[in-house]
Amino acid sequence: MREEVVTQWSYSPLLHSTHLRALPCKLKQNARDGLAHPKRGRREVGNVLEPTAVSMPVSPGQPYPLGAAWPASPSRDGSPTDDAGPIANARRVVVERLWPEIDGGRFPIKRTVGEHVSVTVDMFADGPDAIGGVLKYRLAAPDQASPWIEVPLTALGNDRWGAAFTVTELGEYEYTVEGWIDRFESWLLGLLAKREAGQDVSSELLEGAELIDRATFSQDDQLLEAADFIRSNRPQPDRVAAAADRQLGARMRARADRHASTSYERILRVTVDPVRARFGAWYEMFPRSCTPDPARSGTLREAEARLPDLAAMGFDVVYLPPIHPIGRTHRKGRNNSPASGPGDPGSPWAIGADEGGHTAVEPGLGTLEDFDRFVNTASHLGLDIALDIAFQASPDHPWVSEHPEWFRHRPDGSIKYAENPPKKYQDIYPFDFESTDRASLWIALRDVFLFWISHGVKIFRVDNPHTKPFRFWEWCIADIKREHPDAIFLSEAFTRPTVMRHLAKAGFTQSYTYFTWRNSAAELRDYLTELTRTEVSEYLRPNLFANTPDILHEFLQRGGRPAFEVRLILAATLGASYGIYSGFELCENVPVRPGSEEYLDSEKYQIKPRDWNQPGHLKELIAQINAIRRAHPALQQNATLRFHACSAEAVLWFSKSAVIEDGDHHDVVFVAVNTTPAHMQHGWVEVPIAELGLAPDASYVVEDLLDSATYTWRGARNYVRLDPAERMAHVFVIRHP
Repeated sequence: MREEVVTQWSYSPLLHSTHLRALPCKLKQNARDGLAHPKRGRREVGNVLEPTAVSMPVSPGQPYPLGAAWPASPSRDGSPTDDAGPIANARRVVVERLWPEIDGGRFPIKRTVGEHVSVTVDMFADGPDAIGGVLKYRLAAPDQASPWIEVPLTALGNDRWGAAFTVTELGEYEYTVEGWIDRFESWLLGLLAKREAGQDVSSELLEGAELIDRATFSQDDQLLEAADFIRSNRPQPDRVAAAADRQLGARMRARADRHASTSYERILRVTVDPVRARFGAWYEMFPRSCTPDPARSGTLREAEARLPDLAAMGFDVVYLPPIHPIGRTHRKGRNNSPASGPGDPGSPWAIGADEGGHTAVEPGLGTLEDFDRFVNTASHLGLDIALDIAFQASPDHPWVSEHPEWFRHRPDGSIKYAENPPKKYQDIYPFDFESTDRASLWIALRDVFLFWISHGVKIFRVDNPHTKPFRFWEWCIADIKREHPDAIFLSEAFTRPTVMRHLAKAGFTQSYTYFTWRNSAAELRDYLTELTRTEVSEYLRPNLFANTPDILHEFLQRGGRPAFEVRLILAATLGASYGIYSGFELCENVPVRPGSEEYLDSEKYQIKPRDWNQPGHLKELIAQINAIRRAHPALQQNATLRFHACSAEAVLWFSKSAVIEDGDHHDVVFVAVNTTPAHMQHGWVEVPIAELGLAPDASYVVEDLLDSATYTWRGARNYVRLDPAERMAHVFVIRHP
């Protein structure tokens, strides 16, 4: 954190001792002596320029508050006054409660390229005068800020105003609001009121002409002609009509007197990410399992053979667990046994061996050149590669011997391994982010990301970020995105909500969620409403994984194939971003023991070849769902998710909508899901037909995109039946007759 002086100057005939108490000691002495401000230059005794702000700490990347003021100067009687003095300050408009704003502007909101930022604000003034204002935004270039672009604010009622802008480039935008007294509109309203009351308005017309004259600093001939006409001897009705001309009003609003305008107290920020940060289907796979022989690791070249199949299923991102050399000391055996047997490959999260660390490739997988080829093949198939980044080391990691100061030590000098009592992870050493040499450690860890970016990877799933300092992530991600604004960081932090939210604020592009543990219709409604309809939606983008190598939920263990269908359809339609871990499509559901969420024969500790075409797989359904997602913009975002009433408690009934690019049509998708895989559910669903432009008793056709079946519905209340023997869900679009 650095200390900066942010100063506003107000003119005052006298500097009182009471005022001096608000100043830093150095400024007090300078003021008494009539000396120059240490940073601002000359001062005068008697008539002095008073600073109306104090030194304030500014965190790296935190914007200076626009119009930030020093503590209010006391008046002669000791009561607080305006920061610029009660006389000198002519501002009358109040600008407050701007939205969206996260933690007082401390953190940016998030958007992807092409999305809108809708801004609302309370704006008002004393008295009856009309006010005007603009939303101001610009691309915040690293070297210098772009000029402000202004969008007029529109009155929404009850002193609430609004406007919007579209972000079109990656990086960071800034936005704020400025408001002022609209003197021309105020004059015009008064003029029309008097005229309507039958009063003479000769004087008012002359006042209006003067207002127009003052606005002609650019020598606008049309304005000069209007002013001459309004002050002429023409009949008053004609002159009043000319004053009320809409084109004249527009020209005057464009030249509003803004010398006493009020700007919102802060400049706020928007982080703009690539569209993949908002929308994508993820597939997690262990490349070492891509082998016909479980006694040896599959290679990256063998794993290439799986890529066409994943592309055919409609996935966008192929996510790989750590691909680095695996430590041998205290290597874990099958099913997380504390001792490994001959040929056990160990956990990929025990990173580092003689062959290298976080920038090396496990020899069993191949070489760095093989990885480059894997990334290139995936790219040709339309797939992005995501890498798991786990900032921890095995006892064999080169950094353990090269930089022992980067780790925590016991009193006997040995390095502490990871523990989560009663569990012990002797194969993993956590880094000490508070090390005396932490600057070198932080830079080395940041450079791990930069290394893999140089090899074509722009998407990273970060393992357990909540066990590392928030400040590290805020610095690291911001530093990387300055040069690589298209980089995407997924936070794998299954922890307390406040921590998950803070990691998202600190810069993570996407976040894992509690979706895996929300299974009933009521739980899903409540949780997805929180994620999509509250402040959280401005900065946390959920990625709904149906399963992970660590999480095989009881719902999948007991529900059979119908449970897998339910969770797939829910994840893919509730979330614009979702993912599955390999084996999901085969309905793998056997835990290591009852009550555990760990898989039996977990792929984290052994090589696990599979027959991907075995009977009962879900590959066709996955491909169908992903094709529906790509065909319907409504499913490519979360902002319009709405839940609707259904008489069956176990049926989740919801919709998403989006405006088609031509602006004249809407894409609307309705989804009904039976959340109880062992039971048939049926009931009446409510359709918001008025919003769809349908008459209350209109007939219309709905088509199920899963099987192309069509149904004729009438009015707002209609029947659905979901039997696990037939179907677990409907994905409807409305086909108007």
